[in-house]
Amino acid sequence: MISKIRNIASLLESAYPADEALALAWWIAEELSGLSRAQLLCGCKDTTFLANTQDIIKRLLHFEPIQYIFGHTLWCGLDLKVNPSTLIPRPETAELVERIQITEYRVQTKNAPLRVLDVGTGSGCIAIALKKAHPEWQITGIDISPEAISVAKENALRNNVEVNFKVADIFDFLAYKQLDSFGFNGTFDIVVSNPPYIRESEKSTMRPNVLNYEPSTALFVPDNAPLCFFRRIASLHLGTYLFFEINEAFAPEMEVLLCEQGYADILISNDIYGKPRIIEGKMQNNLHM
Repeated sequence: MISKIRNIASLLESAYPADEALALAWWIAEELSGLSRAQLLCGCKDTTFLANTQDIIKRLLHFEPIQYIFGHTLWCGLDLKVNPSTLIPRPETAELVERIQITEYRVQTKNAPLRVLDVGTGSGCIAIALKKAHPEWQITGIDISPEAISVAKENALRNNVEVNFKVADIFDFLAYKQLDSFGFNGTFDIVVSNPPYIRESEKSTMRPNVLNYEPSTALFVPDNAPLCFFRRIASLHLGTYLFFEINEAFAPEMEVLLCEQGYADILISNDIYGKPRIIEGKMQNNLHM
């Protein structure tokens, strides 16, 4: 078994570092066998499931993400469908979900279930993870892409949760007039978003598996307006508490932006790599609608 895995890894090493190639080889084996790595190592003699991996290897050598090849990924305890209409959920975004839950004690100031809006929901990963952890919360996810919303709805069913997913463009989104159509009246308790925040000029530093396959509209912003999505979402004043995943290059500017939009108690948190990645703030009382 191990020799077969190492053989696949060696074929991938022309495109990937050795440790990543080995990790991909194990991923292939686990996916095709339906067994965990521990199960494969503990006495699995049958390797016939690895006989026809040529197409998978070829696609990986063209840098197609393995999550798209297999059509799903495991993230934050969820099994999520993904395809080129949605971003592949990152560890940093799992940290955003964790940050919301850490802050929950500050938000939970009433007996009614919390109302949460996920802007730019994509695969629905944030909304579904929060709903899975807090079944009593009322959660809505919106995205400009009908294809992404279709995937998000499938993922809610796949993970046995109910989330209200809707197609909406925040730049045409008449916030307070449309809230009723989403099943709410007034502001949300929490608004969360992982919007596009990578500048076009940063493309040269990115890997081809991201550049060539993941949806560019969910990744990139113009160099001359790098905070356009954050500014729009914050200016709508849709929620009492606001959480963003951000570009680490703009943490100071994001703090100023939230202050200008009437948010206080602003906190910036670092990700697992020590980069400022999450910002949160609370709307000042006089801005509540």
